[in-house]
Amino acid sequence: MKAFSKNSRGGKRGSSSSYSSSASTAAALIFVSLCLFAVYALTSSSSSSSLLSLSQSSTAAEHRFLLKDIPQTGSVPPSEEDSSQNLDDEKQEEENGNSGQQENLTKILIEEQSKIRDIDWDLCNVTAGPDYIPCLDNVKAIKKLNSLRHYEHRERHCPEESPTCLVPLPKGYKRSIEWPASRDKIWYNNVPRTKLAEVKGHQNWVKVDREYLIFPGGGTQFIHGALHYIDFIRQSQRDISWGKRIRVVLDVGCGVASFGGYLFERDVLTMSFAPKDEHEAQVQFALERGIPAISAVMGSHRLSFPSNVFDLIHCARCRVPWHADGGMLLLELNRVLRPGGYFVWSATPVYQKLKEDVGIWKAMKSLTISMCWDLVTIKKDKLNGIAAAIYRKPTTNECYDKRKNQNPPMCDKGDDPNAAWNVPLKNCMHRVPTNAAERGTKWPTDWPKRLAAPPYWLNASHIGIYGKPAPNDFKSDYEHWKNIVMKSYLNDLGINWSKLRNVMDMRSVYGGFAAALKDLKVWVMNVVTVDSPDTLPVIYERGLFGLYHDWCESFSTYPRTYDLLHADHLFSKLKERCSIVPVVAEIDRIARPGGKLIVKDESVVTSEVESLLKSLHWEVQLTFTKEKEGIITAEKSDWRPTKYSASS
Repeated sequence: MKAFSKNSRGGKRGSSSSYSSSASTAAALIFVSLCLFAVYALTSSSSSSSLLSLSQSSTAAEHRFLLKDIPQTGSVPPSEEDSSQNLDDEKQEEENGNSGQQENLTKILIEEQSKIRDIDWDLCNVTAGPDYIPCLDNVKAIKKLNSLRHYEHRERHCPEESPTCLVPLPKGYKRSIEWPASRDKIWYNNVPRTKLAEVKGHQNWVKVDREYLIFPGGGTQFIHGALHYIDFIRQSQRDISWGKRIRVVLDVGCGVASFGGYLFERDVLTMSFAPKDEHEAQVQFALERGIPAISAVMGSHRLSFPSNVFDLIHCARCRVPWHADGGMLLLELNRVLRPGGYFVWSATPVYQKLKEDVGIWKAMKSLTISMCWDLVTIKKDKLNGIAAAIYRKPTTNECYDKRKNQNPPMCDKGDDPNAAWNVPLKNCMHRVPTNAAERGTKWPTDWPKRLAAPPYWLNASHIGIYGKPAPNDFKSDYEHWKNIVMKSYLNDLGINWSKLRNVMDMRSVYGGFAAALKDLKVWVMNVVTVDSPDTLPVIYERGLFGLYHDWCESFSTYPRTYDLLHADHLFSKLKERCSIVPVVAEIDRIARPGGKLIVKDESVVTSEVESLLKSLHWEVQLTFTKEKEGIITAEKSDWRPTKYSASS
């Protein structure tokens, strides 16, 4: 019996996409990369080292063209015995009169290598300029929308063809300030926006100070600092024990994410999000500071998270109309909030008596009662002059069954609460799990024990991703990544991990890579791809976070927001569905100058990715393991093309 559903996210999958003229030589890249690697296989020798280094100089590449034997596509770095066998095969082939065919192939390879060196990347010709997010800045698609009532214009509308253009750097851009100093200040030229400082400066969101943007740690509801406000919430409800029982938090309408930024001091991981709207660059500010955040909106579709995963959800005057449309947006929070989890709402309707606020509070009170949420407490914060209402989601279905008015209704039994990718919002509630073996019936073990403990609902009768009983699969994955990170990644790749902060695992399974980095001062965005088994609930259960995504589309983040991207067997899986050229361009968009990329994949695929990265002027090192896999370690340079693409 399988433990994980492969298609639980729902919604449309990315289709195969073509790419623009700026990367029209992609086919040549693929062909020559495969052949280059195959030729290398004939000249390599075995090594006792766990990683076999491969020189990638142009001289060495050209030298390899002189060899005649070209193994078939899919070949891997051979052992010494394999090399000897290949040489014997070569002699046999020559005896069969095929040397002429090999010479023709060598000529083709030389021509294609020249095309790789001359690949023509262009700058994106878009109004968003250095801040271009393809799926959020698709002006053409937004103009065709029939309605903006539910913020449809702030949702994802990806181009039909994934872009292969490159995003320019802002004028005067500097390498980002390192964490933890970055929490309090960033370079002004990196995010040269002043509107928030002008509008929210008196609330201590952000201030301009010559060449810096300064973040005093305040917010609309916590002008006098996030730490006081965080402690105020804990004191208001004893069960909210930051960094123990409460580990994974969702911050709705996060502003510049100071709430999440200061929760790190309490060992809490916060997924902050806000739309790309008139409060310009708030998520960009957060990411530049080194605080987790994504550009998203509560509009007409579900958030890209599984059900029952967040320990606490926070909204400090987040301007979301919770009571509208039958409470549809609050019902979405109910979907992703863990049974027994808390919703902290500090907004003017809680404590002000203006006519509009009184009306909203009345509607909110009626809605939360009908949702069976328990209003645990309303506490006043005298220092900030605000109050917070704290609600708790039920842990049983008793209240649901006793409701006289079944409004909002319960969802149909066939509706999958974990379906979240391109799934429209639904005005209903899912029943709370009651079977002791189901996910959601028990609260996770306190942090940090939950990181290493297999979730109780991973049953030994279920088969995990790698073919073992699910709990054993989980443990093996954890040990596997601890071993790789400790023995290879931290020491052998030439990466200074102390300078990294924002990390993304582009194809996470159980979150093992992120778990292995626990003691470093980094946070990891775990991405579970939409065409893979649904393991994202496991990641949340162990006190980590992430979201669903389709890498055939652009990721909803600003350019230059990640210090390290990690791709374990992503490209070999992705090639079955779409071109990897736009994906490499997307990596170039997301990574900061000086940012790193680690690719671990089939050897022929890593050779292809290596060629693309080199065409982007990344510094690249390609090595091979004894298991005949390729590992790329690459660093993004400051290089940008000089001309813009013809299309916009």
